[in-house]
Amino acid sequence: METDPDANGPAGRPPALFRSTGFRRLWAVGGITNTMRWLELLAATLFTYEVTGSGLAVAVVAAARSLPLLLFGAIAGVVCEAVSRKRILLGGMLLSTSAALVIALLAALGRAEPWHLACAAFLSGIVWATDMSARRRMVGEVAGPDHMSRAVALDSLTNSCARMAGPLAGGALYAWTGVLGAFLVSSLCYLLAALLIPGVAYRQERRPLVLRGIVGELADSFAYALRDRTILTVMAVTATMNLFAFSYTALVAPLARGVFDASDVQAGLLAAGEPLGGLLGGLLLARWVPKAGARHLMIAGSALFTIALAAMPLMPSYHLACLVLVAGGVGLALFSNMQTTLILAGTPAHLRSRQLGLVTVCIGLGPLGQLLLGALAAAIGARHAVIASAVAAFVALVAIAVRSARRVPAERLGSAPGAPSAQVTPEATRPVTSVPPRLHPTERSGRLKGKAACSGDGPARPAASAHAADRRVPATPGAPRTAKGGDARC
Repeated sequence: METDPDANGPAGRPPALFRSTGFRRLWAVGGITNTMRWLELLAATLFTYEVTGSGLAVAVVAAARSLPLLLFGAIAGVVCEAVSRKRILLGGMLLSTSAALVIALLAALGRAEPWHLACAAFLSGIVWATDMSARRRMVGEVAGPDHMSRAVALDSLTNSCARMAGPLAGGALYAWTGVLGAFLVSSLCYLLAALLIPGVAYRQERRPLVLRGIVGELADSFAYALRDRTILTVMAVTATMNLFAFSYTALVAPLARGVFDASDVQAGLLAAGEPLGGLLGGLLLARWVPKAGARHLMIAGSALFTIALAAMPLMPSYHLACLVLVAGGVGLALFSNMQTTLILAGTPAHLRSRQLGLVTVCIGLGPLGQLLLGALAAAIGARHAVIASAVAAFVALVAIAVRSARRVPAERLGSAPGAPSAQVTPEATRPVTSVPPRLHPTERSGRLKGKAACSGDGPARPAASAHAADRRVPATPGAPRTAKGGDARC
């Protein structure tokens, strides 16, 4: 792992971060790919709704993009610990380029169907499943521990811009050129992002990837998360928001057209309301670090968004609905920033990708929420389905807040690293070795004889070999020493 010294400005503010070539390129790759992701999502859902007229079909196409996060997110975390994260990022951009280009060609031939878009979305979703474990981890590590929070805040701010620009561009391109123009632009932008990656200076400690050991590593990662209250809270909030709240994006087109009688371009504006609020909140977080607890800020910001989401379909006009989503997006800035920062700051370096992979799995619950919301919309209408889902999310967040506020018993604090504090320290980022090193047979023999001498079971004898004497355990600081330099205590 490399920390770029150019990012270590006097206060770690965005101008100092942008002096880092590695951060600039990773930031640009994230901005481009996230913009194209939301552009493709809106264009695909508008096309599907136009062809089928079914809210459930729209939800299925939208869910195909998020499903790989649930299926492969945890595995991606393990792979990103061992394989070059830079190569994973480059391969993902090339795969996304190919998928978008195929859809553009099918549209040019007049052969595009909703299931084609669903397949392309699934391939792009596989790339998305690696983003948090690869690119977002690289963003925080290139900035360094002192500026990690600001770097993640700036990256989250950019994601909010992408979620705003993507639907706007997607709605406009679809209205003017249809699926062909939207996915052709998308393929070219993915290719541009791929060209930026080779210039990123990033070193990574790699290890062999043992396929048979993936299951064991996943189990260890999950066990670690269950012992850490902070990570458990992040996972619970992330799962709640993706299952019940963010699924509303699948119904933006039916809401805009059916409830507010809006055009395609106005549908894009409605989808851009929440990211605009996230942009405003991200600008604030990029220059100001709140003093309140990060976990509490994450829950409070999420709750604010669910309230806004429940109120949005009840607004008497399209413009008021957009304003309400902007207000809710400010809360989401707290959610998205604290989600990554809490994991990077409170997890040892050798576990970060795996824990981020588990968070990705929670994000992958989005397809289930979209399918549930689509079925609910088919039964009771898009407006009431969004309201019911938002209320369910708010109730779940209240339960998480109550659970998170409970004190951890003293005897459990030792088994929950990161629960007392999310502050980065050298000890927090140092790998913890739980298995003692293996000893040479002659050294084990020497130590056993040394124990016998201390216990009075026999006269003291020299070590079995010079090899054992050279590998003697260092004495405890401050303890009395023998003439041989050993510890006088047994």
